[in-house]
Amino acid sequence: MAIHDLFSKRQKRLRGEFPDVYQYEELSEKLRVQIIYIITEIFETLNARGADTSVYDDINFPIPKSPFKFIHSILAKENGSFKLTNDQNDAKAVFNYLLKEKSTEKVLDVVELCFQVINTNIRNNPTCQWRDDLHPKFDEAISDLNSRFNEHGVGYSFCNNQLIRIDSQFIHSEAVKPVLILLANDPYYEGANQEFLKAHEHYRHKRYKECLVECCKSFESLMKAICEKRKWDYKPTDTASKLIKTCFEHKLIPCYMDNQIASLKQILESGVPTIRNKEGGHGQGAEIVEVSEHLASYCLHLTASNLLFLANCEKQLP
Repeated sequence: MAIHDLFSKRQKRLRGEFPDVYQYEELSEKLRVQIIYIITEIFETLNARGADTSVYDDINFPIPKSPFKFIHSILAKENGSFKLTNDQNDAKAVFNYLLKEKSTEKVLDVVELCFQVINTNIRNNPTCQWRDDLHPKFDEAISDLNSRFNEHGVGYSFCNNQLIRIDSQFIHSEAVKPVLILLANDPYYEGANQEFLKAHEHYRHKRYKECLVECCKSFESLMKAICEKRKWDYKPTDTASKLIKTCFEHKLIPCYMDNQIASLKQILESGVPTIRNKEGGHGQGAEIVEVSEHLASYCLHLTASNLLFLANCEKQLP
């Protein structure tokens, strides 16, 4: 399932023809076909390794019995229809819908659901004893998907079992991805993780007010989790400002940063909570408040940086 670095690709890179700015509105036919190849190949690999499944036939498949029947059923139900296309075969219906649907968001629904089935329903199925060499295949399929998105200049990535939007590859690799991994691997941070993922989902669907609200909730949840983990006194009703004060009082920030504490505290207090309060957290009154995309993007990435910084500080405590 490896992506091959063909001669034509190398020449395009030399000529500077690969996109260097992400776009979010168009999924080309070429990209859609390449995604279908990835999905098809992972199921064919499972079939070849002895999994009781087939890419095209509804035969016995462990939870779900038929992956494409399962996927087709969910998509049709959520779209308010009995079937996606006139195809009788579930796999062909899913793939033809992926190829022909004009709405980018609906196509991304198909992609996300297919990879959630691969990454969760199949990978974590307790009735299947996958060989050790099969688990890397799931990771490879996800890596291939993300590489194809990047290759076509499409700003999405499958991470933590959902598609999230990428505005900057650097910020994504240095802040967003590390904090998602960190939050997912610590049970204390489950609430903060869920809220941060919800913020990304709202952002992808252009629900920017809701994005700001979830950013602040995630920020507060992380600090409450740290207090809980370290058995520091706090109240469940504490605001972000009070929680930040508690974290500073317990030396969450390393002592050698004393000179930076005043400015850091101001950044934390005046960042995510203030944006949320002014733009998304309270009643808007008679005048409708519009939250811009660039403000939501800034808040999302500021939240990622704050979460990563505070969680890493907690790891360094004795």
